[in-house]
Amino acid sequence: MSTSIIGFPRIGEDRELKHATEKYWKHEIDQAELLRIADELKAKNWNKEDAKLDLVSAGDFSFFDNVLDAASLLNITPARYRDLGLNELDEYFAEARGYQKDGKSVKALPMKKWFNTNYHYIVPEIDDKTNIKVVGKRFFEDVKKACEHHEHVKASIVGPYTLLKLARYVGKKQAADFAPAVIAAYQDIFKRLNETHLDWLQLDEPALVFDLTDADKKLFHQLYDGILQAPHNFKVNIQTYFGDVRDIYQDLIDLPFDGIGLDFLEGKQTADLVRKFGFPKDKTLFAGVVNGKNIWRNEYQKTVDLLKSLPVDDNLVITTSCSLLHVPYTVENETDLDKDLKQHLAFAYQKLDELHDLDQIFFHDNQALLAENQALFENVNHPANPAVADRISGLTAADYTRLPERSERENIQKAEFKLPDLPTTTIGSFPQTKDVRKNRSLYKHHKISKAEYDKFNNDKIKRIIEWQEKAGFDVLVHGEYERNDMVEYFGENLDGFAFTKKAWVQSYGSRAVKPPIIWGDVSRKNSITVAASTYAQSLTDKPVKGMLTGPVTIFNWSFPREDISAKDSVTQIALAIQDEVLDLEKHGIKIIQIDEAALREKLPLRQSDWFKEYLDWAIPAFKLVHSKVEPTTQIHTHMCYSEFNDIIPAIDNMDADVISFEASRSDLSIIDKLKANNFETEVGPGVYDIHSPRVPSQAEIYNVINNILAKLPESKVWINPDCGLKTRGEAESFASLENLIAAVNQKRAELG
Repeated sequence: MSTSIIGFPRIGEDRELKHATEKYWKHEIDQAELLRIADELKAKNWNKEDAKLDLVSAGDFSFFDNVLDAASLLNITPARYRDLGLNELDEYFAEARGYQKDGKSVKALPMKKWFNTNYHYIVPEIDDKTNIKVVGKRFFEDVKKACEHHEHVKASIVGPYTLLKLARYVGKKQAADFAPAVIAAYQDIFKRLNETHLDWLQLDEPALVFDLTDADKKLFHQLYDGILQAPHNFKVNIQTYFGDVRDIYQDLIDLPFDGIGLDFLEGKQTADLVRKFGFPKDKTLFAGVVNGKNIWRNEYQKTVDLLKSLPVDDNLVITTSCSLLHVPYTVENETDLDKDLKQHLAFAYQKLDELHDLDQIFFHDNQALLAENQALFENVNHPANPAVADRISGLTAADYTRLPERSERENIQKAEFKLPDLPTTTIGSFPQTKDVRKNRSLYKHHKISKAEYDKFNNDKIKRIIEWQEKAGFDVLVHGEYERNDMVEYFGENLDGFAFTKKAWVQSYGSRAVKPPIIWGDVSRKNSITVAASTYAQSLTDKPVKGMLTGPVTIFNWSFPREDISAKDSVTQIALAIQDEVLDLEKHGIKIIQIDEAALREKLPLRQSDWFKEYLDWAIPAFKLVHSKVEPTTQIHTHMCYSEFNDIIPAIDNMDADVISFEASRSDLSIIDKLKANNFETEVGPGVYDIHSPRVPSQAEIYNVINNILAKLPESKVWINPDCGLKTRGEAESFASLENLIAAVNQKRAELG
């Protein structure tokens, strides 16, 4: 065995799983049809892999999320979902999306970013009564089916250490208290897999790339000292990714694993660890050398040189740095891409080809393949703009500093806007209904004129402004009907970006995005949002927020170029967005929201790297965007589902006037952190979850507001949903927002 992958995309080239799942949720197809479509996708993936690789990967498919799959397999399902009396699949979806029917209403489980990616996982919830044991069947059915149709199969599942470290504990017991039950459960998994002709079991343990304490290492040893005692007729690979395992590498090579999977791309110290401490001859190294997160072609000579430098003989499997879940399916679908760019791209199918090529070059000395690849890298022409370089070279400290101080601006802005206590707003987008998508499609395919396209959008803007005024919102938004994805829309209006037709990547559940490709130097071509924002503002006396995407988020949610530093690329984007901010201000937009939904996303996984490798340039980039606005212009920002507690001071240092963030699926512990860190920015903790279709009641939102005000003064608090409403339906959105306003009015009456 010499080639494999960690995992494969599952949404389908044409988002077949997305469409089928959403039809199932709407009761347009039954469960049997959904399962049939899923089986087709799995079989197609396996056949693709089997044609190029030595090992076919089973167990990486999911209807929503692999962490939730593992939790469901092991009976980690809170009682409130069991009490709904649903079948297994619907109970699973209730955990992921919430449930509201026939008088029963249950919130979804929390959702967080998967390490340093834009993928979201569902956080398992464990209470003191949780009885961890194997109860699920789908994982074993998938493995059995793969083994029946393919000769060499590797099954994958979230490992016990990562599962326990990512879980949320709501009782007195903590991770170590559940170790004996988890050991027994994974031993049971081994026993059941012994009934197949499985070659390898891959236990995914990305949590090993974090900073590990002695307690962490003790838990890890306890788990695997027990689990690996279980008899098994397959080999066991412990798979890590997104970083290196410097804190536990020597332990890994001493434990009785048959294989160890290491990331040689994001793992800065991985190669040095292997060279310094060696690698056992009785184990197989799964070397992650093909990038699973970016879409550029692999430079074979560099990869071969790296592999040759490692002290391993034939006990080597060439694999990806992480799951290919994070890249699109195939470049072949992109018929409109510039040929000069397209030749440098490798999506999931092409990465299978790359692994096959590397096998032929490294193990079989195929010089023709190597030469063909080398020729490609002799001619990489990223479009350059000297004016962009000149502008960056002229930046000084003053360009990153906004005056006056925030406390003074706060008083100026309160006098300027005269907003009531607990001012209300939304995050920006309103539902993108079928007619909105149709209008965009007609214009894109030249079936309607620009004037017709704009009139439709203006009618929508007028309608939503009137609805917000009637509902009683204090700060309005124009609804973003002219936009597709928040990053793609801005990229389309900036030089330096390229765009795809079908390069979909899963973000969470049935949600997929098409990340733009940063190919050249970035600058603003023309005004982007001014027309829609000023039209909306002309319809009302209430302030309308200008809505922008921040430079770090545009970068993090794009496929970045690799020939310049992340800092330089983000600075280019920041200057382009600064131009848009000043243009909005010049046209009378006095509140401007610059979303940095993905700020936390690329924070290095090791705390020692947070500032020097990321925050020291990411925070200034945001400040560069808004540093030149007037004191009377109020700057908002927004952040999505993530763990912010550990970088609260850095967020405050962004020097925004207001920040909104997700709080509806959490325990509001972030507010305690804000208070403890003397957080100065005004805050809008999201009071209900827009990623769930359920409608929160007035009483539910009122209770959330009370919990917030128990920790923060009302003078610092805004009330809003936790994210944009683009993916929701109008009926549920309007009902939820009306309940939000009613809850705020109830609280204002109490406050007098």
